[in-house]
Amino acid sequence: MNNRMELSFLARSANESFARVSVGAFVSQLDPTLDELTEIKTVVSEAVTNSIIHGYQESDEGIVYIEVELIDDTVKLVIRDEGNGIGDLEEAREPLYTSKPELERSGMGFTIMENFMDNIEVDSEPMNGTTVTLMKRLSKQKAFCN
Repeated sequence: MNNRMELSFLARSANESFARVSVGAFVSQLDPTLDELTEIKTVVSEAVTNSIIHGYQESDEGIVYIEVELIDDTVKLVIRDEGNGIGDLEEAREPLYTSKPELERSGMGFTIMENFMDNIEVDSEPMNGTTVTLMKRLSKQKAFCN
């Protein structure tokens, strides 16, 4: 089964849950396990939050873009912004690194994405935004529901 969707919204914290639920609903057509669905929704939250907080500095004026493609049993997510970009990508991907310690950020966003997904690619250029591409192949075992 192949299917695709695109979504864009203002870079407001209130829209993070909208993105999470929308992607979760779309991915549900592949009948993922509860754990897989939770991991995908968590990754969306992390990437969208990074765009809002780091990419746009919580300015409310930017747009976050999400593309989801279902290719057989694989979910491909592309989450991008046109914000500040990442100056030092290697440093940003280090566990516990945060450029916003005053916001009590854990610095685990990229680490969580790497642990929950099969593949992650990050393309970023200062002042030209960031694109995070994530891939996850779903297991063949399906969730059991009564």
